[in-house]
Amino acid sequence: MKFGFPVTERLKSKKIIQSLFPKGKDAFVYPIKVKYILHPTPSNTPPQVLFTVPKRTFKRAVDRNAIKRLLKEAYRLNKHLLHDEAGSYKIAYIAFVYIAKEKLPFDTIERKTISVFERLKG
Repeated sequence: MKFGFPVTERLKSKKIIQSLFPKGKDAFVYPIKVKYILHPTPSNTPPQVLFTVPKRTFKRAVDRNAIKRLLKEAYRLNKHLLHDEAGSYKIAYIAFVYIAKEKLPFDTIERKTISVFERLKG
């Protein structure tokens, strides 16, 4: 199994990001809030992903970047849970928003990421 996180899986389009937050569906498992948009039909391409940590909560860029690295790693290791038995993906775009007020350990973030994936898949 390949655990990479290539550039093609990163959500960079401003147009898509601006439509994701008002029109996307929500999933929430503390400390992660997820906004996502589904494919009209299942696709073989993995979803494009965005990670964000609010500047209001974590003033220092070092802290925000450290949390984003933890979120990315949890996603990278568990993204295989998003595809179904046929190997296709239902989700087109995902935004992960970290909402906790403090920096949590990686094992907690990974557990919660898996919970989010189960909720998205179900």
